[in-house]
Amino acid sequence: MFFNIPTLLTWARIVAIPFIVGVFYLQGVDMATRNVLATAMFVVFALTDWADGYLARRWNQTSAFGAFLDPVADKFLVCASLLVLVHLERADVFVALIIIGREIAISSLREWMAIIGATKSVAVHMVGKLKTMVQMVAIPFLLYDGVLFGMVNTAVWGHWLIWASAVLTVWSMVYYLHKALPEIKARAR
Repeated sequence: MFFNIPTLLTWARIVAIPFIVGVFYLQGVDMATRNVLATAMFVVFALTDWADGYLARRWNQTSAFGAFLDPVADKFLVCASLLVLVHLERADVFVALIIIGREIAISSLREWMAIIGATKSVAVHMVGKLKTMVQMVAIPFLLYDGVLFGMVNTAVWGHWLIWASAVLTVWSMVYYLHKALPEIKARAR
């Protein structure tokens, strides 16, 4: 189904990107306010990732299109946010290259594996889910870039979490490539 509530929630993540980026171009708005607005939008739209899957399963509205669009929306949201963070000098360009490069590589691998009928070998694994969870905490911490509740320095925590995410990103990429290796070897002959 192209337009149902779960799919519209997925589309909302894509539509949110220019708003999250655009917040940092608002004239006459102090940086602390921009940080709060961008963080709030990111968190709200990141939560739609959970909501769309939950509702699609609960209402029996899963579809091949939704299964395709969901990870694309996630990757767009994460990659756009990383680019903003690099631009604001809150994230290292090397981290962004690792994360974005992995997303391109694994998406390409999954596409190829689907073409040859071997999608099970690159099905989502716990390390990939953990990587996503750490990213989804690190990014809003870095967007906020301040002290939360008078005691949590989000810039420091975000810095360490985004690097942890980069390590998990490489780990998950190696895992998926290792799982796909038998098919890759079989096709290389």
